[in-house]
Parts: sequence; structure tokens; C-alpha cells
Amino acid sequence: MVLWVPGRGMRMISSAPLGGGTGEREWVLNAQVPPGYRRMDPAAHLASLARAAGATGPGVGLMTAADVRARRWAADGGVEALVTAGIGVRGWAAVPAPGEPGPRRAGTINIVVSVPVPLSDAALVNAVATATEAKVQALLDAGADASGTPTDAVCVAAARPVAGQRPEPFAGPRSVWGARVARAVHRAVAEACRAELARVPGQSAVPAPRERPAR
Repeated sequence: MVLWVPGRGMRMISSAPLGGGTGEREWVLNAQVPPGYRRMDPAAHLASLARAAGATGPGVGLMTAADVRARRWAADGGVEALVTAGIGVRGWAAVPAPGEPGPRRAGTINIVVSVPVPLSDAALVNAVATATEAKVQALLDAGADASGTPTDAVCVAAARPVAGQRPEPFAGPRSVWGARVARAVHRAVAEACRAELARVPGQSAVPAPRERPAR
């Protein structure tokens, strides 16, 4: 597992099973679990792992079947992104029901983003959307024709405002901080996906992109 304790409380937004939503959090844990994980109490499991690692206070806990040792990190203008990527089960978000069953290799792309300035509630939400857009762009650039995996999760952590400091109102991809989020996430996801694709027998690290159908 990977445990990040920034040393100061931060405002976070996350889709994680533990500490999801928005609020002040003290740490982020990304725990690797076996493929086919069957426990029905992931939040409690993550909390116990964090306590055993010495984390205190409220935090965010993510899970993945991907190898967390293969994580990738990137930074841009003070924004940092840490990514673990298993893309054995991947595809497009909108597919005809019930969808085709995917291969049983590890899936899940977990993204943790740190922003050194305060973000408004709206900007936090916008940063999640920006990170997700950058993830999809990176997948396509790496040759994985997909928008993600069915179990992807994201966490964005922003500095808490000090007295008199106004949070940044925007984090879209053309805002100052959103652009930095996009570049950092894109770089980390692209590197993680290339490394994952390189480990697949018979598949090159960067496969030739498939021609996309005309719209």
C-alpha cells in the first residue's frame, strides 16, 4: 500500500470508499488487494490498514488490484499527481447494457492529486472533471482505446485557506491551476498505462492507435 500524510490537514474531494465526498482529511491510502476481492466492508478494512500504518484522524482510502509498486508520479507548477494503473479490465463508460464481460486481469486507475492552493467547492468538483478528462486523453495517447476501467477512483487534495485568503474559483483545463492538474495527471497516467501495457504478453508498450469511427 501507499500512504500519503501531507503533514497538514487539506480539503479533499474523492470518490473513494473511505472518506469519499468533500471535507478536511489528514491522509490518503491506496491499498492493493487481490483480484476478486470479496469483502463487503471496504471502508472498515481501509480504516484498519491506515491505523496499522500509524495514520490518525480522518482520511481517504482507495483500493486497487493493480501493483502499487508500479505507481507513477508527475508534477506541474506545484501540482502533483500520483497514479496506479491496472487496465486489464477497461472500456468505454457508455456501452449497451449489459455490456460485454472483460478480461479478468487487474483493473482500476487510481489518481491522487495535490494542489498547493485552496480551491472553492466548485473548483474541487471541476478539478475532478479535469483529472478525469486528462486520464481519458492519456489512455488514448498510450494506445488504450477506452475511457477507463469500471472501478476508477480519484482524490483531489487542496490546501486549506489561511485567514483572508480566497480560494481559487476555477479548476477547468484552461484555468491556471486546472491546466496544471491536467498536465500532471496526463503525464502520470500515460506513464503508468505504458508500463502496464508493456507487461502484457504479446503487446507492445505503446500499441498503434486504432482508427476511430467517423461521427
